[in-house]
Amino acid sequence: MKTYLFSVGGFLIPGYGLMIGIGFLIALAVGIFRAKSMKMNDEAVLDLAIIAILSGFLGAKILYVITEFSAFLEDPLSVIGSAGFVVYGGIISGVLCCMIYCKVKKLDFLEYFDLVMPEVAIAQGFGRIGCFLAGCCYGRETSSPIGVIFPEGSMAPAGVKLIPTQLFSAAGDILIAVILMVIAYKFSYSAAASRGMASGAGDRKHLLKGDIGCIYMLLYGIGRFVIEFFRDDERGAVGFLSTSQFISFFIVAFGVTLFVYNRKKK
Repeated sequence: MKTYLFSVGGFLIPGYGLMIGIGFLIALAVGIFRAKSMKMNDEAVLDLAIIAILSGFLGAKILYVITEFSAFLEDPLSVIGSAGFVVYGGIISGVLCCMIYCKVKKLDFLEYFDLVMPEVAIAQGFGRIGCFLAGCCYGRETSSPIGVIFPEGSMAPAGVKLIPTQLFSAAGDILIAVILMVIAYKFSYSAAASRGMASGAGDRKHLLKGDIGCIYMLLYGIGRFVIEFFRDDERGAVGFLSTSQFISFFIVAFGVTLFVYNRKKK
């Protein structure tokens, strides 16, 4: 809605970048707090956060280039230098790089996967607010009262009412983060409980390693699949599905498979 929020020393501060920065810091603070409360390595959370943000940006840009490959062949610099990203590319690359880190540091990946996914959802929520300020990831034209008119200079079409899919996505991401943390707290997830060690909670059920990550994949995958029907920006397609809807199908399927496998393994 407003590409640049203010200036500092003559430098314009973009709303998109500022929201990503704020989201990263809040997610990091929450992650470190939760790691300490769960007796986990909070220093590893900082390492994972840095790895995730760097590899995430790279992966999101690579997948965007793939979805815009024809335009990339015509003018590579314009595609690489654009503000276009595909979030799923960032999630996939971030997870893979964090898996490698945990392997090298001899940490249990699933434990840290569960720990950081609520914080990932927080960061995504703030990122979508940044999308709203920049005008990217905009929705279809609408005449409903919820429609938003973007100004000239925004990435969204100006002068027409559009569904604010960015804000819906942001609200959904924050809601997912809250749901995941409430579930983790209610069911007393801990590394000890996940390994089957005594926790003093009697017969109370505990989460297993990977459960929070599975629930994230289910909620985010379904939510992303639905919101794509209301978006109207160029983002690639696989048949009659958008690229993100196509990937959502596999994300949800993998989440269900891992959840079932966890139960059978236990």
